[in-house]
Amino acid sequence: MRAWRKMLAAGAALLATTAVAAPAPSPAMDKAAIARRHFGNNAPWYQARIPFFESADARIDAVYYYRWALFRAHQRDLGAEGFISTEFLDDVPWQREPFASLNDATGFHIGEGRWLNDRRYAGDYVDFMYRGGNDRHFTDHMADSVYGRFLVDGDREAALRHLPVMRHIYRLWDEKFDFAKGLYFVEPLLDATEYTVSSIDASGGKDGFRGGDSFRPSVNAYMFANARALARLAEMAGDDAMAAEFAGRADAIRARVLDALWSTDLTHFVDRYQVDNEHVKYWSPIRARELVGYLPWMFDLPPDEGRYAAAWGHLLSPRSLAGKAGMRTVEASYPFYMRQYRYLGTAPECQWNGPIWPYQTTQVLHGMANLLDHYDHQGPVTRSTYMRLLRQYAALHYQGERLDLEEDYHPETGRPIVGLDRSHHYFHSGFVDLVLTGLVGIRPRADDVLEVNPLLPAAGDSQALAWFRVQDVPYHGRRIAIRWDQDGSHYRRGAGLAIEVDGIEVARRPTLGRLTVPVERRAQPAYARPINRAVQLVRGQFPMGSASSNTDAENLHDAIDGRLWFFPELPNGWSSAPAGDEQWYAIDLGRPMPLARAELAFFDDGTAFAAPGHYRLQAMVGGAWRDLPGAEGQPVANGVTHVAWPNVTASGVRVVMRQRPGRAIRLVEFKLFAE
Repeated sequence: MRAWRKMLAAGAALLATTAVAAPAPSPAMDKAAIARRHFGNNAPWYQARIPFFESADARIDAVYYYRWALFRAHQRDLGAEGFISTEFLDDVPWQREPFASLNDATGFHIGEGRWLNDRRYAGDYVDFMYRGGNDRHFTDHMADSVYGRFLVDGDREAALRHLPVMRHIYRLWDEKFDFAKGLYFVEPLLDATEYTVSSIDASGGKDGFRGGDSFRPSVNAYMFANARALARLAEMAGDDAMAAEFAGRADAIRARVLDALWSTDLTHFVDRYQVDNEHVKYWSPIRARELVGYLPWMFDLPPDEGRYAAAWGHLLSPRSLAGKAGMRTVEASYPFYMRQYRYLGTAPECQWNGPIWPYQTTQVLHGMANLLDHYDHQGPVTRSTYMRLLRQYAALHYQGERLDLEEDYHPETGRPIVGLDRSHHYFHSGFVDLVLTGLVGIRPRADDVLEVNPLLPAAGDSQALAWFRVQDVPYHGRRIAIRWDQDGSHYRRGAGLAIEVDGIEVARRPTLGRLTVPVERRAQPAYARPINRAVQLVRGQFPMGSASSNTDAENLHDAIDGRLWFFPELPNGWSSAPAGDEQWYAIDLGRPMPLARAELAFFDDGTAFAAPGHYRLQAMVGGAWRDLPGAEGQPVANGVTHVAWPNVTASGVRVVMRQRPGRAIRLVEFKLFAE
């Protein structure tokens, strides 16, 4: 691997020759128009928060904005607990109650959320997970993702806030550590990858949902990354003993992974069995290559040597891991490849014996980006490879012309396999992070330097991009923009790659390549944390909903469950009866409390549901409903209507709605705030 000092020297030399002497105004995008085009009436939330991106590839652009809609939809408001990111839009039986949280996808959630200009979402989520939310139900690389967030926002205090708990959680994983072998083991199901080679073969090919405990590249790569992150955080905190302890742990895991999990026969990182039974033997390696073998590169674990880089050839081979539509999770020669074992009724359930999973596709593309950015030995992988596979991944988000990312896909057709209600708009992967760190090439750093190295092939390659621009990217308390214009004809500001900091162009080079600039970090301001008083986390407890029609308990709960999305594939919210001139929905808070504003969200599908023609809000004061002054009007559809009034102390609030003829009302979410 290239030494970082070599890269720093090269970057400094390049900066010296490319720094722009005079400030130049920025050719900014029309954020309002773009947000309106992609998000409709919900545009204000995005316009104020996300980095905006455009390129010569309209489908990548569309998926980029869809992924922000996906992120927004998965922000569950827990009231006093703040926001968390969910994996499934609606409830699943294995979630942590009553929050609907799962720890296995936290790395993706924080990886995407670190790029928001509103730091509350990732901040609340990290706080929640380290205040008891991380139950270690699954493996994760959360400590590494917290450090990764710090590399973007530069907020030292936020990164160190939970360091003692992070260390405690790491040590709890000793229960899955084999001290004789110096490696971690896990049951594939608890690695969020049921029906892998190890679990199927441990059952004699008969099943594979449970069992198959193994020393896996995944859990060991995660624990390596978490240990390295804890060492770096401890060093920042001035705890030399902790820094040395976890640096030693990281080094030891790396050595054992290279020694024990690298198969010279398969030229790939593979599992070894921890289980011992009549079908498989302790410490024996599995017999087939899996996509999980690329996870070590996601965290820069393998050394920069050709023998390791050669493993990437299997990813590109149609006889191994390269399906026509995407990356197979196990190679096609495995005897139980694509055998369907598990069903929910007659519908296929999740398996990892061949299907494409956006989950591991994201991880592999991160690993490939690392390989291309700072390894000398890259095997058969090129920048053209990266862009081809990124586009292939983007295509999976499309169901016809409709954007809807699902759980897994057939590797030859690209069609969803599971296809259950829970599968729509599934959030156990990343894409924004891949665009920003890979395609655009932002390589976040701990020092006061911005480094950019777009992973685009040169002009003439079928995967090349002639131009792109990203702006409003948060970095170390600044806002940056990056522009690429191959021949200067698109933006008409000269050919090449340019960097802007806070609206001023500060560096440029005429060709694709690495570009670095100093960026003086700015202290991050505290972010607002208004508390939604209307969230019902536990059904049957306050706050409680009631309504004029359709009073099924689950229907009532859905309007105050802290979830907000407008995807038609999965209904969300309280739905009224279709007939009637007036409907109402009320929230009983259980006790009087000060209230000053509300947020109302209504769904409109153009057929069965429409936003009401008029609404007015009333408060329960002194045992009677009283109209709130000024709290009335015509709400927006598929967006958020903000309503404010002079502060009042009330034990309940209701919204009275004039129904449009022949159309039901769906109140997606009803929130109440004291300020």
